[in-house]
Amino acid sequence: MESLMESLRHAKVVPVLRRADGAEAEAVARTLLDAGLPVVELTANTPDWAGALGRLRSSYPRAVLGVGTVCTEDDARAARAAGADFLVSPWPVPEVRAYATAHGLPLCEGGFTPGEIAAAARYGIAKLFPAHAVGPSYLKSVKAVLPAGSQVMPTGGIKLADVPAWLAAGAIAVGIGSDLDRLPQLWHELGAA
Repeated sequence: MESLMESLRHAKVVPVLRRADGAEAEAVARTLLDAGLPVVELTANTPDWAGALGRLRSSYPRAVLGVGTVCTEDDARAARAAGADFLVSPWPVPEVRAYATAHGLPLCEGGFTPGEIAAAARYGIAKLFPAHAVGPSYLKSVKAVLPAGSQVMPTGGIKLADVPAWLAAGAIAVGIGSDLDRLPQLWHELGAA
């Protein structure tokens, strides 16, 4: 988990690639990885995501590759087999958490309420989802009552222009899904390169 936390701190942004199919997700991932972004997240509800992940793992052995929208143990098993470095869920997933823990695979477990976020943070990195519904001030308030060292990654409806505000509110990194066009440029502007 410490290695993933360091990678996320360095990356500052995590592209979340939910696409029509695995080939499209792979093409976007290749563009972002070639631009220097070190972390990419495919989603388990993209057709052929496991094939795309396996091909990316072969081509980019040093990249940090994750799989999001992992809601079942079967998803977690397939992600691990394809070479995922971490898993992400949109809500609490005890079955996935148990599998991830048993196999030493970091899980960023989703939550929205302070209780869900606190529970997820006990196991590693909590994912605040859907973050656009509450904004950076919510994260700042929740972080104030979490145990010291708790890490949160907001995701869901966040625009690139809002990334600095989320980081200032205490996010370890910010998941970006649909607003990816300027991501390589922003990554360099944030000094992550």
